[in-house]
Amino acid sequence: MQTDDHNRTPDNLHPADVNGGDALERLRPHPAHPSTEAGARRTDARGPGVELTVVVPTFSERDNIGEVVRRLSSTLQGIEWEVVFVDDDSPDGTAIVAKSIAARDKRVRCIRRVGRRGLSGACVEGILSSAAPVVAVMDADLQHDETILPEMLKAIHEGADLVIGSRYREGGSAAEGLSPIRRWGSQLATRIANTFMGSQVSDPMSGFFMLRREIVEKHAAELAGEGYKLLMDILWTTGKSLVLREVSYSFRERFAGDSKLDALVTFDYLGLLFSKIFGGVLPVRFLMFGAVGVSGIAVHLLVLQYAVSILHLPFAWAQLTAIMVAMTWNFIVNNRLTYRDARLTGWGFARGLLLFYLACSIGSIGNVGVASWIYSFNATAWVAGLAGALMGAVFNYAISSALIWKRK
Repeated sequence: MQTDDHNRTPDNLHPADVNGGDALERLRPHPAHPSTEAGARRTDARGPGVELTVVVPTFSERDNIGEVVRRLSSTLQGIEWEVVFVDDDSPDGTAIVAKSIAARDKRVRCIRRVGRRGLSGACVEGILSSAAPVVAVMDADLQHDETILPEMLKAIHEGADLVIGSRYREGGSAAEGLSPIRRWGSQLATRIANTFMGSQVSDPMSGFFMLRREIVEKHAAELAGEGYKLLMDILWTTGKSLVLREVSYSFRERFAGDSKLDALVTFDYLGLLFSKIFGGVLPVRFLMFGAVGVSGIAVHLLVLQYAVSILHLPFAWAQLTAIMVAMTWNFIVNNRLTYRDARLTGWGFARGLLLFYLACSIGSIGNVGVASWIYSFNATAWVAGLAGALMGAVFNYAISSALIWKRK
């Protein structure tokens, strides 16, 4: 049963945070900010008059929420704006902090997503919740430079459909916020994306951009909504129909908290890339599941060779050992990568592993049955084998998504 936010307080959340605490204190007017009266006028203005919605996806970012609002308040003076925090049910009480601020500042909203995870999906949901003609997407860690938002909005008013905050355009920099290895990886991903899309955007991997809301409204059903690269998804989906502009900025260090991105984001990116190459017919998650399955074949063959040549096991036992190791490998990698947003731990991990063994066993029986049936129609062996393998993969994926890594 879903628990209401007012009655749900994480053990490590200080009572002051529930009531707004220091986050609210930082929002109170002081000499460097607008007067209380002027601030109140803007605070009460929301709805049809909002010109810009800033969508901020969050997961365990409670220490950054107040600072995001404070900086937006300072930067967007004279603009009718709102910020929508889309929180993936953070265990640290991010949504509680955001809603406590929203209770006093009507420019702030919070969408708490239960049973749904993922940065791109959160951004799309936040964008679709807006009534403003223009929406911006930025991270909660404050690595994106919010001071360029007015310049981005000006470009929209001058006719641009989509404005990208670029780290790699002349005048921009990623040196402060990215390690050399991550910077190299980001630039390589940029070159690959531009090659496939046939574009010359300097930073198609950026998570900081602004666009006309109607674009997402029109193409929402075509967007993958998975992974971390919504901008690339939008660029690919809309083709070359948009008027693009780029604004340089320097990518900063994280303000507070820990980064949620790691090397596995690369696989999310590759999954999205191949999904788009195949016209979006194959879901990103299925492609990642399939890639893990291919790696499992390699593990199977290596273990089989080792068991026969080094351990001198009978072939049947060597084959059984290889199957169990490969299935275990697939489960662990899928848990870490493919279903990272529903990752299993503790007893859930053990239960999931047993279910995965069962699903793969049934899938293997179905694989053989389908392949044999097709082969009976005088089909070539490789065609029958491929059909059986595909059937087994689809079955395993369906069971894994529905029963093992089902979203709570």
